Amino acid sequence: MKVFIGADHAGFEMKEYIENHLNGKGYEVDDLGANSTDSVDYPVFAKKVGKAVVAEKGSLGILVCGTGLGMCMASNKVDGVRAATCRTVEGAKLTREHNNANVLCLGARLQKEEDVILIVDAFLGTPFSSDERHQRRVDGISDLEE
Repeated sequence: MKVFIGADHAGFEMKEYIENHLNGKGYEVDDLGANSTDSVDYPVFAKKVGKAVVAEKGSLGILVCGTGLGMCMASNKVDGVRAATCRTVEGAKLTREHNNANVLCLGARLQKEEDVILIVDAFLGTPFSSDERHQRRVDGISDLEE
C-alpha cells in the first residue's frame, strides 16, 4: 500500500517519526513535505497529500499539524478526500471501517508518539467494511461534493 504523508512545521518531527515507522513495516511512503521546522502554511501540504491520495487509487494519506484540525479542514476541501482527525485507536478503526476515510490527520502538540503509532497502524490496517449501509453513507458524502 502506498502512503502519502505531509506535515507543517509543527508536525514535521512527528511526520518523520511516523515515516520511519512505516518504512520499517514495509510501506511505500511518499513524503510530500514539509522538510523542516521552518514556518509553513498547512493548507499547502493538505492539498498535496489530498490530491495525491485521490489520484492514486488504493493509497492512503497521513497529515500532521499542531492539532490535526487545520489539516483535516483543509484536506476535506479536496474532492474525493474523506479526512478524519483521530485521537484514539478505536476512532481510527471506525473511520476506516464505516466512513472509508482515506486521510488520517494527527496533532503533534496534542498526541504522544507511542499513541500516534498505534493510531496509524489501526488506520492503515483496517479495511472499509463495504456493508451496504456504510457504502450508502459514503456515497452520500460524495454527493455533497457536487
